[in-house]
Amino acid sequence: MPLQQLDAITFDEIVYDKGKPCLVIFSRKTCHVCKQVVPLLEELQPKYEGVFGFYYVDIEENAGLFQRFSLKGVPQILYFNEGEFQGKQAGLVDEEKVEEKIAAVQEV
Repeated sequence: MPLQQLDAITFDEIVYDKGKPCLVIFSRKTCHVCKQVVPLLEELQPKYEGVFGFYYVDIEENAGLFQRFSLKGVPQILYFNEGEFQGKQAGLVDEEKVEEKIAAVQEV
């Protein structure tokens, strides 16, 4: 299942207004590493349905959002809970590392 894509407005609504635990991957379509990480997240998403949100930001379409977090390079996975930044993972990550971070974020 494809990740829901966010722009600056929907990002603020989902992350800050609703405040549910979630991750947001900052990526771009031409990034080779992103092409490995995004499908991994798409596979994990159903396991966390209704409990943990999975979202996608295309940095070429939403450069301002990318700059807001002073990110350098993609992919970058940012984790949030109750509107608070809970950390990030950069580059190629495996399923185990993502699930460990999700568990840590949910405990907050």
